[in-house]
Amino acid sequence: MSIISEMSKKYNLHSWSAQDKLNPMTVTKAEGIYFWDDEGNKYYDMSSQLVNSNLGHGNKAVVNAIKAQADKIAFIGPGYALDVRSEAARKLIEFAGPHFKGGKVFFTNAGAEANENAIKFAKAFTGRWKIFSMYRSYHGATFGASALTGEPRRWIAEPGVPGFIHFDGPYPYRAPKACKFDSEEDITAFYLELLENQMKYENPQDIAAVFVETVVGSNGVLIPPAGYLNGVRELCNRYGVMLVCDEVMTGFYRTGSKFAFMQFDVKPDIITFAKGSTCGYIPLGGVIVKQEIAEYFNDRKMYNGLTYNAHPMGCAAAVATIDEYVRLGIEENVKKQGKLLASGLDELERKHKSVGETRHIGLFAMIELIKDKANREPLTPFNSDPEGCMAKICGMLKAEGFVTYSHENMLIIAPPLIITEQELRDALRIADKVLDDVDAMI
Repeated sequence: MSIISEMSKKYNLHSWSAQDKLNPMTVTKAEGIYFWDDEGNKYYDMSSQLVNSNLGHGNKAVVNAIKAQADKIAFIGPGYALDVRSEAARKLIEFAGPHFKGGKVFFTNAGAEANENAIKFAKAFTGRWKIFSMYRSYHGATFGASALTGEPRRWIAEPGVPGFIHFDGPYPYRAPKACKFDSEEDITAFYLELLENQMKYENPQDIAAVFVETVVGSNGVLIPPAGYLNGVRELCNRYGVMLVCDEVMTGFYRTGSKFAFMQFDVKPDIITFAKGSTCGYIPLGGVIVKQEIAEYFNDRKMYNGLTYNAHPMGCAAAVATIDEYVRLGIEENVKKQGKLLASGLDELERKHKSVGETRHIGLFAMIELIKDKANREPLTPFNSDPEGCMAKICGMLKAEGFVTYSHENMLIIAPPLIITEQELRDALRIADKVLDDVDAMI
C-alpha cells in the first residue's frame, strides 16, 4: 500500500465500506476513458467513475471554463444575478425540450440535493404530503433522499421522514413466480395495476408526487417496458399527482438522448439532474420545473435555498459541458457505440452460464450474474455477499485493467460517452475473459 493510500485510510472515511477491508488505489493520472495508478498500471474507466464522467477525464474546454470563472468571480451569493448563472439555466431549459419552455431551474450541489428540493417543490405546489418511489431505486444519501430511496441504503436513515411510500416497479426477470408474461404489454399492465392499487390504498388526495428513475440505475439498469411510463403519467394526471423523473444518472446522453424520458414519449412535471451536467469536474445538480410550477412561486415565497446554489464555477462548467456534448458529437457516438455494446453484451449472455441477463440502453448497461440459468438464482443473496463473490469479480476485472463497480449480483457497464469502437471492443474482450473464470467459479 502506498503512503498516499495509507494516509487516505488514516484520515478519510470511504463511502459504503467497512474501513478496515479497504485498500484504496492511488490514482496519479486520468485522461480520456483511462486512469493510472501509482505503479503505472492503466485502467479502462468502465463505470465513468460513478456514472458521471460522461466526457471522460481531462476535457480542456470544461477545465478552462472553470479556470476562467475562478479568475473572474469565483463565488458570489445565490441572490445575485450573474451572466454564467443565467446562461446555464437558459441552456438547461432549452436542453429539456419544448415541454419545459417557460420553466425554471433551481441549482443544487449534487443529485441528492436535487431530489431533496424536488420533494419540497412537489409538496408546496400540490399541498400534499405523500411521496411515491420504487423499491428498486436510489435517489441519494441525504435524509430526505434516503427516505425516497427504496433499496437497503435507506435502512440506516430509518425511521425516516413520514409519508414516503415505496412500490414495485417493472423487473420482469425477477417478477413473482406466478407471473407469466406473453408480451411487454402484459408486463406494463401488471405493474401499473400494482401501482394504481397502492395509490388508492394510500388515498390519492394525499399524494404529492411519484418519483421514478427514468431508467433505474444502480439497482439494475431496469428499462421500463413499452407504455409503462406513459401509464404512470396517466395515473398522475388522473389523481393530480406530480411526475418527477430522476435523471441524475440517465441525463446528458447516457441513454442516447438528452434526457432519458425523451425516448419514452413521456412528459414529467419535474426533472432532477446532476452527474452529467458537469461530468464531475465540479459539483453541480439541479431541479427543472415546468412553467406552471415556476409561476406558482411568482406571488408565493419559495422555501428552497442553499449557500452554494448556482455556484459560478459549477454553472461555467455546465455551460462548457453542454457545448462539448455538441462539439464532440456525443449523441451520435452514444447511438453508434450503444449498438456495439448491446450486441457485445447479448453475446456474453448467450455464451456464459453465469450471466442471467444483460440490460442496455445507450451506453448504460448491467450484467446480472446468477448461479443457474434455469432457476435464475442470483450469484449473491439479496443485500448480502457472504463469500465476497462480487468484490472478487470486480478485483478480477481490475487485474485485467477494467474498472467498474457492482451492486447486489450485478456489474454496471457505463463507459465515458467519448469511448471509441476499438476501446469498447477491447474492454468487452476483458469482460469476456473474466466471465470465463466466473463460469468456472459457479
